[in-house]
Amino acid sequence: MKVDVLTLFPDMFYGVIGSSMMKRAQDQGFVTIDITNFREFSQDRHHTVDDYPFGGGAGMVLKPDPIFRAVESLTIDATTKPRVILLTPQGVPFTQEKALELAGEPRMIMICGHYEGYDERVREHLVTDEISIGDYVLTSGELAAMVVMDAVVRLIPGVLGNEESTDTDSFSHGLLEFPQYTRPRDFRGWCVPDILLSGHHKNIAEWRHEQALYRTYTRRPDMIEILELSLADQQRIRKWKQGIDIPK
Repeated sequence: MKVDVLTLFPDMFYGVIGSSMMKRAQDQGFVTIDITNFREFSQDRHHTVDDYPFGGGAGMVLKPDPIFRAVESLTIDATTKPRVILLTPQGVPFTQEKALELAGEPRMIMICGHYEGYDERVREHLVTDEISIGDYVLTSGELAAMVVMDAVVRLIPGVLGNEESTDTDSFSHGLLEFPQYTRPRDFRGWCVPDILLSGHHKNIAEWRHEQALYRTYTRRPDMIEILELSLADQQRIRKWKQGIDIPK
């Protein structure tokens, strides 16, 4: 995958893309990440990228010209149009499903906003996707771009090495992830559940599924409401509502 990031603050990215999984993914050739300061594409002598909004109002708005020029410079030789992603609180909520979809793309261009937003013509005539990482407002789009990039890159086949690592992630199958344990078996009197030490893979899988279902039921009931539950899981939830057979 090729990822281009358009930002006014390139230095914010180098620690993230130069560390941990993101660095390994680049070193091993799974992804190429380039950071571009779109201020360089402003054509006035002051390198202006923002201006006052028509109609009045507080704050400044990002001008369309530098952003269009920056994207066009990156796609001048492209045979197919890449996904051009605008990070904005007005975008669709970012989900694991969206991350998996984007992980299948050969190229992404991510645009990080600042000030009071973008000229509407950027939305209408340049971008393919508008993404929000939550119902809150950040100072700029850089942190949101890092979140999206991390979530997407780790899903590229081979990046994490063990494909099961992503298969059991929270949200991958509509449920939060089940509890995990490691050594020591007994830590300050808190012991690992015996079933995980039994070696009985079918029983362990059933326990993990029940734990994931219960964790989702108690912490994210909104997710339960949209799932197509099996009859067994529906029965489990009916019992839990009555305080019966609560998982431990």
